[in-house]
Amino acid sequence: MIASEVREMLSFIDGNPTAYHTAAAVRDILLKAGFAELLESRKWALEPGKDYFVCRNGSSIIAFRMGDQLENYSFNVAAAHTDSPCFRIKENAEIHMGQNYTKLNTEGYGGMICATWMDRPLSVAGRVLVQENGAIVSRLVALDRDLLMIPSVAIHMNREVNDKASFNKQVDMLPVLGGACEEGALKKLIAEELKVSEEQILGSDLFLYVREKATVWGCNEEFISCGRLDDQQCVYGILKGLLTAKNARSIGVAAFFDNEEVGSGTKQGAASTFLYDVLHRIAQSLGGNDEDFHRAVASSFMVSADNAHAVHPNHPEHTDVNNCTYMNKGVVIKTHAGQKYTSDGMSVAAARELAARAGVPLQYFANRSDKVGGSTLGNLAMAQVSMNCVDIGLPQLAMHSCYETAGAEDTLSLIKLMQELYSSHFEETAFGTLSISK
Repeated sequence: MIASEVREMLSFIDGNPTAYHTAAAVRDILLKAGFAELLESRKWALEPGKDYFVCRNGSSIIAFRMGDQLENYSFNVAAAHTDSPCFRIKENAEIHMGQNYTKLNTEGYGGMICATWMDRPLSVAGRVLVQENGAIVSRLVALDRDLLMIPSVAIHMNREVNDKASFNKQVDMLPVLGGACEEGALKKLIAEELKVSEEQILGSDLFLYVREKATVWGCNEEFISCGRLDDQQCVYGILKGLLTAKNARSIGVAAFFDNEEVGSGTKQGAASTFLYDVLHRIAQSLGGNDEDFHRAVASSFMVSADNAHAVHPNHPEHTDVNNCTYMNKGVVIKTHAGQKYTSDGMSVAAARELAARAGVPLQYFANRSDKVGGSTLGNLAMAQVSMNCVDIGLPQLAMHSCYETAGAEDTLSLIKLMQELYSSHFEETAFGTLSISK
């Protein structure tokens, strides 16, 4: 039997085709849980013991729970990202090929596996900026229909397709919208979906998304597959932990950033000031000064959660000989000598202690020394607000495919680890000494 939390997570991911939808879904969950919404443009008046959240750009969101005994507080932070590799629709999107085809002009967002996007039903989702009553209003859209397809070239026309596959994103990866569509067909569809006039639409951030729903599979139903497991699986696990745990002497923070897949260098990315701004304003609202803020940060701890590579059943040679991970074997701690992952001895030790207390199994991942791996958001966020930080993730196959696979049990391990994080209090008590207490 699949745990209810896993079913709920798969439903969560199915409903969130873009970073904008993910942030909106998190916002709805927080509001239902009694969190108060803050605006960056308004004055904050925070109270100990209360719960809050703030959004930036409609695609990043930071939530926090205030303890009620904050004389010597720290921040317990967990972070993940809301975006996934996909194809973004360009501004002048329609390409009309006479009376035969209408295609959409797209560009790659992040490092996707192109072949996985071919020959499957796709549609369009994102946000649309609409003029309403003299204001520019952001509206979410997801066209709930099989609308597009990126067709492969037949093997008879490309005999090397199975031997030397390569893809030109401007040539091979443009989706077909239809036959001879009328000019402005996509904008008309969007306007009809939002029930606004085409003239009201002033801008948009639109993306392709895969229509297949999540599935549970394997002889013992041990695997789950869907789009955007990287990194909505971690978003969900962190959020569940935040909602179910709290420490009176700490401030629990869940930070979900956009644009990790393209380097995080935006106003809403992990490399921005978003996390610093929120933590600093919390400290100010508590009546503290910069000294109090820096003291709190020095005792704080962050978990950067972004999925990890499981050993591939057909290609185990791609992974390190003994720092390799398997699905359904627990949470992964990721390390890298060049600090593409921010884990170090102290943060790994703290993560081990939390996992032991939570009864959560741990695995360890490092890239083969002759391979260049990916990076994540932890070290980028730490450039703005520095604290002990460990990079973790859940093992998965086919990372950056449009349809990824992970273990059904590992989400539960992440939730337990996050509950332990948020119910703990961290304090730097001496040189080289980090205390973790309840």
